[in-house]
Amino acid sequence: MEVQDEINFQEKIKWVQDTMFVLGGKWKLAIIIAMYHGNKRFNDISISIPTITNRVLSKELKHLEENLLIKRVVVSDYPIKVEYRLTEYCYTISEVLIAMENWGKQHREKIKKKE
Repeated sequence: MEVQDEINFQEKIKWVQDTMFVLGGKWKLAIIIAMYHGNKRFNDISISIPTITNRVLSKELKHLEENLLIKRVVVSDYPIKVEYRLTEYCYTISEVLIAMENWGKQHREKIKKKE
């Protein structure tokens, strides 16, 4: 392998690792999908994702906000409400989500045929 190929290879690994850092884990994509389907308030998101704890949801929302994928918005009604909204930047991951959904469906079918 040439030096240039080695650099490109290492860069690709870094980029995939960055993606996995931001989107990886059990809950982040589930939260984004739940929000995409209209769940904006903490309890609505929590209810829409079975088995997620409030502590984990809170931690993951903060991580998604730090990575500019969601925005925490305080709605000044009475009583004051907090909503979480997807940012425009978050929609740039739609190709990743679609590819993962397609692959997951294909994989599930392949495993079922094996049984």
